[in-house]
Amino acid sequence: MRNAYLETLYDLAQKDKRVYAIISDNGAIVYDKYRHDLPKQYINAGISEANMVGMAAGMARRGKIPFAYTIGSFLAYRAYEFIMNDVCLQNQNVKLVGIGAGCSYSLLGPSHYSIFDIAALRPLPNLTIFSPASPMEVRKVVRAAYEIDGPVYIRLGTNRESEIYEKAIPFEIGKGIVLRDGRDIALVSTGSMARDVLDAADELAKVGIHARVINMHTLKPFDHELLEQAIDDIGRVLTVEDHNVTGGLGSTVSEVIAEYRKPVIFHRLGLTDFSKGYGSYAEVKRQNGISVEAIVNLVKALLVVQ
Repeated sequence: MRNAYLETLYDLAQKDKRVYAIISDNGAIVYDKYRHDLPKQYINAGISEANMVGMAAGMARRGKIPFAYTIGSFLAYRAYEFIMNDVCLQNQNVKLVGIGAGCSYSLLGPSHYSIFDIAALRPLPNLTIFSPASPMEVRKVVRAAYEIDGPVYIRLGTNRESEIYEKAIPFEIGKGIVLRDGRDIALVSTGSMARDVLDAADELAKVGIHARVINMHTLKPFDHELLEQAIDDIGRVLTVEDHNVTGGLGSTVSEVIAEYRKPVIFHRLGLTDFSKGYGSYAEVKRQNGISVEAIVNLVKALLVVQ
């Protein structure tokens, strides 16, 4: 995902001198080509995330289009007041890019996990929130963010995520995508967890359970209609996320269900505390109960399949 982001940002910056890359003393090496070719559109703000966001807001005020990039946990939590007051309250054209979504910085531990960022940022007015599932979707999201005249938060994974699409996809802000149809349960995910959900759907199909897999690449605005259609068609919904279930995708879906007021069997699968353990990303997901196996077992339990 990171490479897809950098390549797309480079293309945009080459064509539009208003586009700036701002980093917080991380990602310097991966920005080598950008920094070499576009030095006047690159700023390293140092380990000073709040200052970086304030700087980006000031640049946007002067007509620039800054993409402020750093580790998601440092961006969403450390710079929160600046995001709220300097960017969102003023409705500035700042693009906030958080790398390391969920537990993807699995070797670095809880201090680097972005598992509360959606909960923290989703209430902020004027802010569009993207959570792409694959490199192709990252490219779509970055270009969409560039076109939006206002604050955007892009939540990126950092584990060489595989592509989930075999061909070009239609992309619309605020419209989810059905990756696979099914009649037994709707599995709703966001970000790189889409790959795990697709793998779980493959395993479930082997025992005769056919899941509709829905990818929500935009968390704000949220696609109420696609979810409501799944409620009408199936009546069973499971959200899967690498984020705390409080305030994240599961909470968002809960709000839709409460307002839709139609009967549905609903369950959330995600993190319920600080994440535990270290290791590979796959190992950390297993330790925290959000692995492919955990998804499969929960679906079987919900459908009372022995």
